Amino acid sequence: GVEVGPQPQGVIRADILEKMRKIVKHGLDFVQLFNEGREFPPCTIEVFKIMEKVDYPRNKNDEVIAVIHPKLQDQDWQPLNNGDPLFLTLDGEVITYQGDCTVYPTFINEAAYYEKKQAFVKTVKMKLTAKHIRSSVL
Repeated sequence: GVEVGPQPQGVIRADILEKMRKIVKHGLDFVQLFNEGREFPPCTIEVFKIMEKVDYPRNKNDEVIAVIHPKLQDQDWQPLNNGDPLFLTLDGEVITYQGDCTVYPTFINEAAYYEKKQAFVKTVKMKLTAKHIRSSVL
C-alpha cells in the first residue's frame, strides 16, 4: 500500500494525487528493471522508525485536558528536542517534551487517530543500508 498525505478523509487533493502517482510509477519502474535483470548498487536511505504512540494528556475521568501546542502543529517529521512544547492545557499551561534524545513526531493531531487516543507518534531517524541486488531469474 501507498499512503501519501496529509489528506483529510473524503477529500481529493490534486497535489497529493500527483505525488502518489509518482511514487507508484517509481515502484513499477523498479519492478520492471529488476525483472529485466538490472543490477542495483548498494544504497543507504534515511527512514523513521516508530517508537511510541503518544496520547493527549487526560484527567482521572479520561477526558482530554490539553491540545497540541501551536508550535508543534503541522511540524510532522521535524526534530523535537527536550524542552520543546508539546501540548497546551485548557488552562494555558505548556507541557514540554521530556526526552533523552531528539525524536521526529508524525501524524500530529490527525482526526482519524482521536478515537485511538493518539495525539502523535514519536519516531527516530535511522539509516538503512542495502547491499546490491539483481534478479537471479532471467
